[in-house]
Amino acid sequence: MNCSLAQSLEIIGEWWTPLILRDAMMGVSRFEQFQARLGIARNVLTQRLDTLVEHGLLERVPYQERPVRHEYRLTPMGRGLWPALQMLRQWGDQWLAPEGPPVETVHETCGHVLEARLACAHCGEQVRGADQSMRHGPGWSVGDTPLVPEPAAS
Repeated sequence: MNCSLAQSLEIIGEWWTPLILRDAMMGVSRFEQFQARLGIARNVLTQRLDTLVEHGLLERVPYQERPVRHEYRLTPMGRGLWPALQMLRQWGDQWLAPEGPPVETVHETCGHVLEARLACAHCGEQVRGADQSMRHGPGWSVGDTPLVPEPAAS
């Protein structure tokens, strides 16, 4: 499907994958650390890490020779998911955490709780759902699913 969201979900849409990426962004890098923190089955963790390496979000780097052991480091592509994961966490905080956020992200410069927001890259104005529309981009081609569904036949 020629849709960036669908293609992204092919890579990060499995249940454990965003949690692995979250932990990697918090500095976790070794298989045993991921496994212990998440309580994930070793075979599932292996599959998810392999997928993230295969698609370029993590790189596998040896840290020990005998036996050979690797750590997993975020690539620029993997770090690029930080805003999306922040937004998803904030959504969960708002709608699924009645007692309040279990974790807060703090801006190191000023010490206040960080809130990720969408803003227009051109004018800097904060953007909400009603303030936007979609149009075909340069990657769209004839035959792709249209942006607006066609009217139902009567």
